[in-house]
Amino acid sequence: MSEPVDADLRELQRRTLDLYAAITLLMLLGIGILIAYAVRLGPLTSPGAERSFGLAVALMAIMGAVIFHVADRTYRVWPLGRRFRPSRPPLLSSRDWVRFLKVLVFALAVAAVAYLLAGVLA
Repeated sequence: MSEPVDADLRELQRRTLDLYAAITLLMLLGIGILIAYAVRLGPLTSPGAERSFGLAVALMAIMGAVIFHVADRTYRVWPLGRRFRPSRPPLLSSRDWVRFLKVLVFALAVAAVAYLLAGVLA
């Protein structure tokens, strides 16, 4: 009785991996087309070229994120098989809070100095 279940599971795994491969291939193809489009735009000083280039780069970033998500999903949850679960992060201690506040104060001080310098130089 376990034979049909194993066959069904293998078929489902194969179909899921085929879907992941198709998504990745389509995203890579889309990125390639957008790269060719961005190269053919010519100088970015022509009307509309800057906006078109920006949209092409944004779409390439989204497609790259989809590829990363699919690869991450494949690694973390193998299609209906083994699972990878990261360990739980430790609880925050008072030392962690002190370090966070030190970094926050430093970042605010740098931002204040940059603001004052910008006001003086302007």
